[in-house]
Amino acid sequence: MEVGIDSFASHLLQNGGDHLSGTEAMRLLLERIERADQVGLDVFGIGEHHRAEYLDSATAVILAAAAARTKRIRLTSAVTVLSAADPVRVFQEFATLDLISQGRAEMVVGRGSSTEAFPLFGFSLNDYDELFSEKLELLLTIRDQEKVRWQGQYRPALTGQGVYPRPAQARLPIWLGVGGTPESFVRAGTLGLPLMVAIIGGDTHRFRPLVDLYREAGRRAGHAPEQLQVGLHSLGYVAPTTEEAVADFVPGYLETFSKRARERGGSGLTRAHFDMQAGPLGALLVGNPEEVAAKIQRHSEALGGISRVTFQMDVAVLPHQKILRATELIGTRIAPLLR
Repeated sequence: MEVGIDSFASHLLQNGGDHLSGTEAMRLLLERIERADQVGLDVFGIGEHHRAEYLDSATAVILAAAAARTKRIRLTSAVTVLSAADPVRVFQEFATLDLISQGRAEMVVGRGSSTEAFPLFGFSLNDYDELFSEKLELLLTIRDQEKVRWQGQYRPALTGQGVYPRPAQARLPIWLGVGGTPESFVRAGTLGLPLMVAIIGGDTHRFRPLVDLYREAGRRAGHAPEQLQVGLHSLGYVAPTTEEAVADFVPGYLETFSKRARERGGSGLTRAHFDMQAGPLGALLVGNPEEVAAKIQRHSEALGGISRVTFQMDVAVLPHQKILRATELIGTRIAPLLR
């Protein structure tokens, strides 16, 4: 199992209680990616948002800076909001990243759970799924063909133009990021794309029917079982003891999700909500290294086997040094247990 970390490049991360400037937050983020590489983690992902609290709107730029400072770790988006992007440009950016990193680039593409990119770039939410389907088709065509002939509804046709540069890898890895929509799981299976499932709440085992849909769609489409990889993107945090992990994580977690709930007309979260999500079946990966590794293994068994798990710690508004320590614990104690 591959083990990694995802980040949304939040500049609300606190350092001694003070919010960080964008410049300082970016410096610390690159330091965390370096540390993840040093402690042997397999992958680091950067999300894509277009909100004031995040600095990840230009994902490939951040990853390119990280590529110049790392040696082994794979670098990916988490996720690229493909519906609101130009697939030609997305491919060019990640092919360039692949050259800079000497073959360590990947991307996870999705429709995006945050919708601010659609009005920002002039797209309608009424075309949410149609945009993604068409643009994913074009992205995969560009990956497989240097000179592209393609026609669609939402972008001017390509009539044999070459798309450059080409990546260092013969086939740039493209994962499909999904939430809980059955059609998305079926689409990934039919296309034979590896699947990254974002489970940020509820009981993880309840996603098994959807993962089964993915594997069955892949089988029907003629894809080999080993091609149908499943990854798990989870909120989590690790400390030397479970008590310390909970004490560190809970305040920021409740604040972040209470704010999001209120933005959508709901009410704030309570400690009881955290306790439920942090329980044996819940989605949160919070605790000491051995406890968290055992929970990931249970999740893997419940989902029929996963090949990658990534931690997302930004939601807890944690100080930089605590994130560095958690990164070391994930790399030196959790990853060896899972491998």
